[in-house]
Amino acid sequence: MTEPHSPFRTTTARRLTRGLRHWATAAVGALALTTGLVATAPQASAADLTQVTSFGSNPGNLSMYTYAPDGLPADAPLVVALHGCTQSASDYYSHSGWPKFADSYKFALVLPQTSSANNANSCFNWFQSGDSSRGQGEALSIKQMVDKAVAQYGSDTRRVYITGLSAGAGMTANMLAAYPDVFAGGSIDSGLPASCATSTSAAYTCMYSPPDKTPAQWGDLVRAAAPAGTTSWPRVAIWQGTSDTTVAPANATELRDQWTDVWGIGQTPSSTESLTGGTTLSVYDDTAGKPAVEVYSISGMQHGLAVDPGSGAEQCGTTGTYYLDTICSSYQTARFWGLDGTGGGGETPGSLPAPTGLTVSGTTDTTASLKWNAVDGAASYAVYRGGSKVGTTTSASYTDTGLATGTTYGYTVAAVDSAGAVGTASASVSATTTGYTPTCHTASNYQQTVDGRAHQSGGYTYANGSNEAMGLWNTLTTHTLKETAPDYYVVADSGC
Repeated sequence: MTEPHSPFRTTTARRLTRGLRHWATAAVGALALTTGLVATAPQASAADLTQVTSFGSNPGNLSMYTYAPDGLPADAPLVVALHGCTQSASDYYSHSGWPKFADSYKFALVLPQTSSANNANSCFNWFQSGDSSRGQGEALSIKQMVDKAVAQYGSDTRRVYITGLSAGAGMTANMLAAYPDVFAGGSIDSGLPASCATSTSAAYTCMYSPPDKTPAQWGDLVRAAAPAGTTSWPRVAIWQGTSDTTVAPANATELRDQWTDVWGIGQTPSSTESLTGGTTLSVYDDTAGKPAVEVYSISGMQHGLAVDPGSGAEQCGTTGTYYLDTICSSYQTARFWGLDGTGGGGETPGSLPAPTGLTVSGTTDTTASLKWNAVDGAASYAVYRGGSKVGTTTSASYTDTGLATGTTYGYTVAAVDSAGAVGTASASVSATTTGYTPTCHTASNYQQTVDGRAHQSGGYTYANGSNEAMGLWNTLTTHTLKETAPDYYVVADSGC
């Protein structure tokens, strides 16, 4: 977060602040140079990213990028990831490590992107009420992206999560406060409390010397931002380096106070744990004894996102500007949310290792059979489909029933000890039931090509697979395409 620089929306304000803007931009350039944080943000053009050009009214003037792993099952989770200042969606995609876990745990990613048209340093405007409040500006654009992704991928609306770095973390905190009915959990990485600032000058105060409010005062800001009568709140992870000079470490304390108060729990940790990379984890349980707030303090880390390059199960990401080699924050956060299949914040963590050798032993139109290697000390095994527990078995095999025809599902398995503690989840496997269930999609010719159901040649549109002519390639001509086999579409305007 080099500079919380906002676009001013009226002509008068622009004239009054032009000089201040010039000064602020120069000042942040000096700050970035002295701390080694200057980066040229690449445009989001990674091959595995897909830009979605139509997702609502988009009042915040943001761009939407998505990543969906192969074999994404129905009702899978959805994670929204917000980049920091001077970054882009592709930058965050390439370095953060989230795609690795989207592949292994089977969930979709949404990567919103802002630009210098919104903010001189391509920061999300977390400090502007018109961009960070429910139903307004950038916040509404992000909510519309969620709605689009849920419709496109069939995501489970009960398991939508949001994470962000720096300015993206500040926006994440505000999104969690404004949309607690949308997000089941959040991760605020080197960020700030919700509603800490509503102006550029206040943003600097929050970054360098956050207000020392009581937990109740911080909690009231969240309650005021949320829909009236809200009683269910997201589970929140807070990440902070102790040597951060851009966002003061005191922000982590204020964030802890804010979200523990919202949950109605105290500020004394239920447990603490030492993790790799000089990381101390403090856990704050809810009244049911489940982790509601987790604080990860990384000794000596400066401003950035914690990554841990490598091929290990708990490693992720690549180093770069704002991406610091300490610990894989994406792995720890995914596990906290339960994306690894353990239920997150709900199951008592155990010490049993992850089952190995999980494979699909067979499928029918409505069933999927699994097997794996037995784990010493396991009293039983919990089986998860798309992150939700679907069964328990005492043997090293399981058959899931009642499935949809021709549908792909993702599975993980965890060993459970005699005390009921659930160990680490296995790697994910995908099982596709036999048969095929036709699906229909009505959209403009242009959108059909964007979504991969059709292609264009010479200004005309043709259905993928059947190659049926659909007319001019534009946004005015609309057809219904029926997918009768994988990647095979026919025109079905008369009925589907």
